[in-house]
Amino acid sequence: MAAPLTYASAGVSIDTWNAVKGRIGDLVASTYNKSVAGSFGQFGGMFDISHLKGMDAPVLVSSTDSVGTKVKVAFDSKVYNTVGMDIVNHCVDDILVMGARPLFFLDYIGIGKLVPEIALQIVEGLARACRDSSCVLIGGETAEMPDIYGEGEFDLVGTIVGVADKGKVIDGASIKAGDAVIGLKSVGLHTNGFSLARKIVTEIGKKKYSDIFEDGRTFGQALLEPHRSYAKLLPLMDKGIVKGCAHITGGGFPDNVNRILPSGCDAVISAKSWTPLPIFRYLQRTGNVEDAEMYRTFNMGVGMTVVVEPTDVDTVLKDVGIAEFEPAVIGRIVSGTGVVKMEF
Repeated sequence: MAAPLTYASAGVSIDTWNAVKGRIGDLVASTYNKSVAGSFGQFGGMFDISHLKGMDAPVLVSSTDSVGTKVKVAFDSKVYNTVGMDIVNHCVDDILVMGARPLFFLDYIGIGKLVPEIALQIVEGLARACRDSSCVLIGGETAEMPDIYGEGEFDLVGTIVGVADKGKVIDGASIKAGDAVIGLKSVGLHTNGFSLARKIVTEIGKKKYSDIFEDGRTFGQALLEPHRSYAKLLPLMDKGIVKGCAHITGGGFPDNVNRILPSGCDAVISAKSWTPLPIFRYLQRTGNVEDAEMYRTFNMGVGMTVVVEPTDVDTVLKDVGIAEFEPAVIGRIVSGTGVVKMEF
């Protein structure tokens, strides 16, 4: 007689999850603050919002995203402690552009086989980024699906909830011709363009992620540089200086900056106003990619754009709080029809 079937024999081990759950719980709890009303392990996360009464009209701002195919670089390189930071910071930036402060974050990890050390490294990255942005990692789900993901493969998705005062939401409505566009530096590809980047590096360039890139790092290290959080912009936003803000993700400059433009304005972005990071120059040269395609696929070294009055430019450029982003004027607002024009 055949042995009785178990969940483990089908490839899913509840015992493995139970063995790692306590260590993950410690990482999650390290992000908690006084607003967390429940405890790790409950069916749902509870967050006390009574403190929002201090706002005139608090509105919740939410966003969901994934790390995308950057995870393939992670598991091919066997480096797992950066993608957690990627998804948190990406989501923080997505709601930041509206002037929202992050409240809490939830993650989803779909994985072929639950390997404790891989899961722990991913959650370490999640927890670190949440702490850095004063955001609670309030819950999540890890789904072991051997029939969906191959050995060592996983997917990572996150959802963030933040809050903004309705009367102070940044939506670009006050942008007008004559305003300046300021760029804040990225540290790499962040979380976009990896399908093209991987093709160029591994198929056209014939490189392994362990090969040394021109800046002394490996290709894997250059590609896995974590997505940057621009949450330090919040004090400037609180002062009412920021009229519009665009997170440069999928679609690059044309398909992100245009989301904040009034119908009567265009944004003119000068690609000559900054020098793209070495990884972008390598990708363009090796892949023979045209300028327009590069700036619509990648951030090219600018992860966030901020629109301000000309009289506020110096205030932003000299602000100590965002000095690490090396702010610089990269464009201007002109009369138009709501599109982004790139100058190469």
